[in-house]
Amino acid sequence: MATIEVEGITKSFNSRRVVDEVSFSVEAGEIFGLLGPNGAGKTTTIRIILDIFKPDSGRVAVLGGAMDTSKLDRIGYLPEERGLYQETRLEETLVYLATLKGLSKAEAQRRVAEFLEKFELAEHKKKKVRELSKGMQQKAQLIAALVHKPDLVIVDEPFSALDPINTQMVKELLREEKQRGTTVVMCSHQMHQVQELCDRVLLIHQGRVMLYGQVDETRRRFAGREVLISPSKDLPPMMPGVEAVTMVNGGAHLTLNSGVSPQQLLRWLVEQKITVEHFETVMPSLDEIFIRVVQNSGMSE
Repeated sequence: MATIEVEGITKSFNSRRVVDEVSFSVEAGEIFGLLGPNGAGKTTTIRIILDIFKPDSGRVAVLGGAMDTSKLDRIGYLPEERGLYQETRLEETLVYLATLKGLSKAEAQRRVAEFLEKFELAEHKKKKVRELSKGMQQKAQLIAALVHKPDLVIVDEPFSALDPINTQMVKELLREEKQRGTTVVMCSHQMHQVQELCDRVLLIHQGRVMLYGQVDETRRRFAGREVLISPSKDLPPMMPGVEAVTMVNGGAHLTLNSGVSPQQLLRWLVEQKITVEHFETVMPSLDEIFIRVVQNSGMSE
C-alpha cells in the first residue's frame, strides 16, 4: 500500500494556480525526492499532503486514507524554515515537542538524550536554541522530526547549513530510517544528494508535473549520444556513426551521430575483433536533467 497517494490536486491563490493537476504516489519504505525550482509548488504540495491547506480539487490519501489528527503522531516534518522556540533550552524544547507526538515525558527524555549524543549536541543541551549555530539548529529540528519514530517523514532541505561531516551523518540516518521501514519524502536543491539517496523522484515546475519515475530509469531515459570505452588496443581513426573521439584517462569518450545507438557501436567493435574491457553509456546527472527539463519546458515564468 502506498504511504501517500495524490490524485489530480490543484490549488490557487489570488487567481494564480500554484499546483496544477499534480498526481503521484509514494511507496512505503522508499526515499522519494520532491524536486522543483523555487516557486514550483513543492511547499504547497507538502502542505496539502499534511492537510495544512485544502486542495481546490483532487484527492490526497496519507497512511491509508484521509488525513486526520490521529495520523499526526505518525508523521515527522522538517520544514525548510527553522521553527524551534528560540528562548527555551534545547533539551527542554525537544522533550516538549516529543510529548506532543504522544511520548511520555520519561520516554521523550530517553530518546532525546540518545539523539543528542548521536548528533554531538549533548554538551549544548542546556543552551537556549538561539545560542546554537545554524547547523546545530538544523540537527535539532531533525531530531524533533524523528524522535517519535514516525511512519512517514517529510524533510525540506535537510542538509541546509550542515558541514560535510554532518551531511554524511544525516544521509546515514535517512538510510537507517528507510531500513526501519519509514517512508521518507525529501525536498532538496542538492541534486547530487537526491541522486544518491532517492529511489524515485517527482519534478514539478510552475505547479505541473514535468518528470516522475525511478532515478536510474530517468537517467537512462535522458542519456545522450556519448559512451566511454576502454579498448585493449588503439581504435581505428574512422568508426561508423562516431562523430568525435576524446581520449580521457586511458580510455575514449565517443560522441555518436543521432542515428547510431551505443548497442550498434558495441556490435561493430565486436565484429572488428576489438576487445573492449569497459563500455558504458554516459549517464546524465539529476542536476543536468533538472536544468534540461526546466529550461526546455516552454513554460513562461
